[in-house]
Amino acid sequence: MVKVGAVRKTTIKHAARVLTLASLTLLGGCFGFGGGDEPTPDVLVTRQDLPPQQNFTTIGDGNVPVAMLLPLSAGGSASSLAQSFKNAADLALRDVATDNIRVEIRDTAGETDVAKLAAEQAIGSGAQLILGPVFAEAVRGASEAARGAGVPMIAFSTDAGVAGRGTYLLSFLPKQDAARIVSYAATQGMRTFAALVPNTNYGLVMEAAFREAVSASGGRVTTVERYAPGEIRAAAEAVSARGAVQAVFVPNGGDDPSIAASAFSTAGQTPKLLGSGQWANRAVLAAPGLVGAWYPGPAPGGFAEFSQKYSAAFGAAPPRTASLVYDATLLANGLVGARGAQAFRPASLQASDGFLGVDGIFRLDRDGLSERGLAVYEVAPGGESNVVSGAPTQFSRS
Repeated sequence: MVKVGAVRKTTIKHAARVLTLASLTLLGGCFGFGGGDEPTPDVLVTRQDLPPQQNFTTIGDGNVPVAMLLPLSAGGSASSLAQSFKNAADLALRDVATDNIRVEIRDTAGETDVAKLAAEQAIGSGAQLILGPVFAEAVRGASEAARGAGVPMIAFSTDAGVAGRGTYLLSFLPKQDAARIVSYAATQGMRTFAALVPNTNYGLVMEAAFREAVSASGGRVTTVERYAPGEIRAAAEAVSARGAVQAVFVPNGGDDPSIAASAFSTAGQTPKLLGSGQWANRAVLAAPGLVGAWYPGPAPGGFAEFSQKYSAAFGAAPPRTASLVYDATLLANGLVGARGAQAFRPASLQASDGFLGVDGIFRLDRDGLSERGLAVYEVAPGGESNVVSGAPTQFSRS
């Protein structure tokens, strides 16, 4: 067994901020942000490709074993992501005064059977919590082993279908984007809504969430247009032909929001465009036609600070989702320090007051889903954005 990350512990400003919002004051600190389809591993590895016992590396030297399942051998971008996630876990344990846990890093190859084997072997080695996997298929495999053994799992997939019965998702879940942006638009007096959604699994999830959010806000859905790749202009024109609406939800990123904005402008209509977390990059926001549009996202500042620390430690910027792994590692370490043997029981993991992490407040629910406090941003000229509705700093007890 190779030990990784044996470095001098440091206590820094951000680590001290990552606290539970209730009694756990001892805490120290998609795929893709905002949802979307998960990437596919480039190499398929079957269970028989692995030796009977996987090799693994260990981060930290605490007494409580925790497994982290990552697609290390999946190849290409998936393996790169796995290394970044491993780095984030390493950084998290550098940022605490005491290692309460030791994290065993095991390979899933992004595959169901390999993930199941990795989880079985981790549990056999005494793991009391599993962090990961990343891909939905791997989560399915690992959760089968974890549930059978009564070991909880905090995974990083954005597929809500794999959550539940002790399998939690810490990810940025697409449904929350729709709920936050629609509810904010409703507070600004908007009552008629339309949507342009890609004809993909992500689009179907967002459409359902959009309809639910509009209903909950007391609004009315006038039309929803689904479109194939490259065909959003025609979909926007179809929405325009049905008459004016106050707001149009365009969750997809890339060029889709700017094309939709151009189509509405050509039709002489000026609905408020509502986006998702997929808008949160300059490549999307730089389009002049999006100035004044709204989209949801985490509270500002936290990820920038995390990114700076990560870059200083590893010589490269982290992927946006690396903050999830950092938070999950600190959560596990802090819960052990605060709750001991009770650390990973449902009452601890599902604390109603939640936790504070890199991207603001979050909590886990009994269905295995995460809830996050999101801000609302307005697109400004030059690819900038401004907060028009701040992220909440505490959860309702309802």
